[in-house]
Amino acid sequence: MREMFDVVVLAAPARQRGAEDAVTMAGGRVAATLNWDEAETLIDRQLGNPVLLIQAEGIAGAVIDAALPHIGSAIDVLAPHIVVTLDPDQIDPVAAVLLGTAAELLCDAGTGQLVAMLAVAGRSSTRSGLSDRVREDEGERLQRLNGEIARIADLLVRLTDGERGLTGSGDGAVEARRSSFGVKPASEVADPQIIRQAIRARRLRDSFFGDGLFEDPAWDMLLDLYAAHLEGSRVSVSSLCIAAAVAPTTALRWITRLTEAGLVERLPDPTDRRRAFMTLSGRGLDGMQGYVAAARRAGVPIA
Repeated sequence: MREMFDVVVLAAPARQRGAEDAVTMAGGRVAATLNWDEAETLIDRQLGNPVLLIQAEGIAGAVIDAALPHIGSAIDVLAPHIVVTLDPDQIDPVAAVLLGTAAELLCDAGTGQLVAMLAVAGRSSTRSGLSDRVREDEGERLQRLNGEIARIADLLVRLTDGERGLTGSGDGAVEARRSSFGVKPASEVADPQIIRQAIRARRLRDSFFGDGLFEDPAWDMLLDLYAAHLEGSRVSVSSLCIAAAVAPTTALRWITRLTEAGLVERLPDPTDRRRAFMTLSGRGLDGMQGYVAAARRAGVPIA
């Protein structure tokens, strides 16, 4: 028999009934239902580590600003499993506090998606350590993906060298090429316009073949962040979601995965605590520089 899990709901009165119905459909039990002006009591309501469902749609920015510190405190103290539903224009203030935590951010989500995510959160909350293992598995998967990108780029270099009549023998020759891929010459500077052109080319495909066939949000976001780095500009969470060219919920999930994989970082806006910027980490920047340098040496376009 499936173990029932408890859920604390934080929602406006008009949404509370729908939230409670979603909890029931997910196999959960509503432990408490709070209005937004009761957010400061969240820690007191978290006994037994229930799932926390936060519905932010339609809530005024000032109300969210007042509640987010209390939500953040509950996360810091209790680390509950959290499901948050929000509108697109709430991405930046909510992400500034909750992105990178155990929160699952659902933007413009339907009832089915909410029920499914509550069921996942509930199952994780009743199985000790499961959510941590899931996040570790996702991070390891992205690390393998990053390694595969490097391997393919290295292969392109070796194939191109072969076509040009450059031969080598033994593991030493292969290792030398691999080392040359991993180090970007100091004098080599990538052109941000080339990166932007690659992004435009990727979007051009969608205009001919339709959305959804070529979705690759992780790579789209890495390209956008690399171009921004070269331009000296900053990228907000909401802007990065747009660059991903997928639904906001999917983009937010990939931002979390890229962060956990150590490829991107979240930087608070020093002038506005309601906003955070995303940037490539040192590891992410090294990877992008290495990839672009290898593609250039191989004579292939950035794609």
